[in-house]
Amino acid sequence: MTTTAGIDTGVGPMLRGWRERRRISQLELALRADSSARHISFIETGRSRPSQEMILRLAEHLEVPVRERNALLLAAGYAPQYTETSLDDPSISSLREAMERLLRGYEPFPALIVDGTYTVLAANRGIEMLLEGVPERLLTPPLNAMRLTLHPQGMAPRIRNLRQWRGHLLEQMERQIALMRSDALRELYEEVAAHPVPEAGDDDSRDHVACPLALPLVIEHRGTVLSFISTIATFNTPMDVTVSELAIETFLPADPETFAYLQSFTP
Repeated sequence: MTTTAGIDTGVGPMLRGWRERRRISQLELALRADSSARHISFIETGRSRPSQEMILRLAEHLEVPVRERNALLLAAGYAPQYTETSLDDPSISSLREAMERLLRGYEPFPALIVDGTYTVLAANRGIEMLLEGVPERLLTPPLNAMRLTLHPQGMAPRIRNLRQWRGHLLEQMERQIALMRSDALRELYEEVAAHPVPEAGDDDSRDHVACPLALPLVIEHRGTVLSFISTIATFNTPMDVTVSELAIETFLPADPETFAYLQSFTP
């Protein structure tokens, strides 16, 4: 996933941008990174060139995404610290196989794996069930989870609380765009956000889910209304750009009826 640097491409302005994004003062960052506010100020204004160790330490405390940490290092004249390995590379075959086993083990409940631009890398039969009726042209690889969900000819017509779910997904993408500054993600956002917005009265999810603990995805399948609560898992302390951008999304049944339907469903 390509990223676009900000107007200020020096490491100092870039670090300042991340600090301001996190709403952390120079003094607070200095205390966290065992430095001084004066030194942080000098780095941000270009009066001091930070060491590779200092850049990585500041990036850690600012929760800078792994891909952007490489960008900080490059801006300061250092080599990238983190590799970007293709999922097809034999060196991560064990990781790929483990994720595929996870998806199969989660059946009959839906689960999928996406990258940083919501390209679907793997999905189980529960997801295939939810995609029934989607036109073949939208199912041509590479599949995109956001496009499949929000396209008027995709899953959108069967989502009973589309207005709410759409808002949730767009807000999620906005947060990621603020972090990743990805051209591809921005283009995807503009594409799916341009689809028609349901009228406020069209949402009837309240008829199906009472007082949910989290916003459910309420979707119809073969005339039966199903309710799911979505969870997203990422890898802890990734050391590879590709791995850092992987997300495993699973859908938990939000009510006993959905659980029973999935347990008894046969294609």
